Amino acid sequence: MKRCWWDAITGTTLSVTLADTVDAVTVPRAADGQHFVREDWYGDDLGAAHFVECTFTDVDLSEATTSGATFERCTFHGGRFNASVHTATAFVGCDFRRTSFFGATLDGCKLVGSVLAECTLRPLTVVGGSWLGVTIRGTNLSRLDLTGVDLREADLSMSDLTLTVLARARLDHAVLREANLDRADLRGASLDGVDLSVTRLRRTRLDVAGAVLLAELHGADVDPAS
Repeated sequence: MKRCWWDAITGTTLSVTLADTVDAVTVPRAADGQHFVREDWYGDDLGAAHFVECTFTDVDLSEATTSGATFERCTFHGGRFNASVHTATAFVGCDFRRTSFFGATLDGCKLVGSVLAECTLRPLTVVGGSWLGVTIRGTNLSRLDLTGVDLREADLSMSDLTLTVLARARLDHAVLREANLDRADLRGASLDGVDLSVTRLRRTRLDVAGAVLLAELHGADVDPAS
């Protein structure tokens, strides 16, 4: 159905197909196996978009928004997520290389099984979410607030976690080899299976359970009854 109206400024009659307009607003973007190269999606509202095994090369997603979107086994080479906002969005098994998340917000998002290499992750706002099995090696994660994030089985080897807040985070069986935990906050974090003896600790904030674990890793025989 077409709607028409008179434009008093130009003196012309304008028309638009209502169905096209509704589809543009309500139908989520979806693709399977496509390759997007140097596309400009700046400020786009992708809503609950669904992408499977797609490759994004130097795509600009700055200030874009998603809500309940899903990216499955997608590859991001270069490109920008600067100042973008993602709510309850899943990046499952994705590969990010040299991608910038400067100023982005991840609210309740999943990065399960994803790999981030040579990426810019500061500043970044993170509100909860599951980063189960994520690989972020040798990356500057200093001063990030990762309170309550599920980081079980994550590989954060050689990453800089200086002043990073990991309070109440789930770090069970995470790999922290040579990670810098200078003044990091681990209070209330679950650390089952984590080897803190291979990390760099300096004024790291631990609760009693964390302090006991650290003592035991260094050969102490802790008597909880004493």
